[in-house]
Amino acid sequence: MEVKFSANGLVHVVIQDVRTNKVLRVGFLDGDTWRKMEEEKRVYLYDEKTKASVLVTGGEYDKPLALDSFIVGEGGEAVVILANPDGSTTGADQFLGNKNIADLAFLSYLQDFIEKRKREMPEGSYTTKLFTKGVNKISQKVGEEAVETIIEATNGTKDQFIYESSDLIYHLIVLLTEKGVRIEDLARELKARHKE
Repeated sequence: MEVKFSANGLVHVVIQDVRTNKVLRVGFLDGDTWRKMEEEKRVYLYDEKTKASVLVTGGEYDKPLALDSFIVGEGGEAVVILANPDGSTTGADQFLGNKNIADLAFLSYLQDFIEKRKREMPEGSYTTKLFTKGVNKISQKVGEEAVETIIEATNGTKDQFIYESSDLIYHLIVLLTEKGVRIEDLARELKARHKE
């Protein structure tokens, strides 16, 4: 679909985190800003006050948002920009006063937090302890938690099954982080395999 700029040369845009679908910003683009964004593969918005393109920053380190892709709405009069922030965008989980993180999206938030733990390695943190012991120990913990989950699935209560499954997911996310893989990478793989 082709973008249709309004009579004043602008189109409405919403910027979303491609990993979590959090709404990060809303604004406008003009034709020059649109072309600049496509060329540089970074996210820009048009500033009506200065009449200039403004680089959009965000994420934990307030770095420029990388352009992942965009979706042009039916009719071409609105655009969703899917951005890839460098680091967590947990500061953006409130937008226009509304909580903007679903239960399932918490897994992305949790991995952001675990990545932060890996960078900072605070003393006394269980997650730090796991990263200190390395991939073999983390893998062993994933195996142990998988066995405990199976035991609860076959002989336990629903609450204990949820508890052990949560431990398994947590340790798996630690292992993913250690290997440089995001939980969203697994979602994309599963989505690619899915046939309706």
